Amino acid sequence: MLAPKKTKHRKHHQIKPSGTSTRGTELNFGSFGLKALESRWITARQIEAARRVITRYTARGGKMWIRIFPDAVITKKSGEIPMGKGKGDPDHFVAIVYRGRVLFELEGIKEAQAKKALTLAAHKLPIKCKFIKK
Repeated sequence: MLAPKKTKHRKHHQIKPSGTSTRGTELNFGSFGLKALESRWITARQIEAARRVITRYTARGGKMWIRIFPDAVITKKSGEIPMGKGKGDPDHFVAIVYRGRVLFELEGIKEAQAKKALTLAAHKLPIKCKFIKK
């Protein structure tokens, strides 16, 4: 799964995404893409699940770009621990995705195949997405 090799700080403030993305809103690499219609955290596991669906459906044909990276750490305190005693330990990484962001791009396959692959990937994500093309 995706995770940063090294982080400047072990723990971060948690940012709840709201609003619209200003960067990464257009296709830059491929001809087809998957665009977010909602703002939300997407975990590294969800990105990996979507990536696996795309590569399996396209039978490793064409080229794929993942345009988001989970670099924000989410902490969690273990169960049945009293309040206080500081912030919990790092649990998993998330990508903070704003509405309008391109999540995945595809190139080198037919439009129908790309649309089906990206639709299947969208079912693995916790947000509404739409298929876009150049």
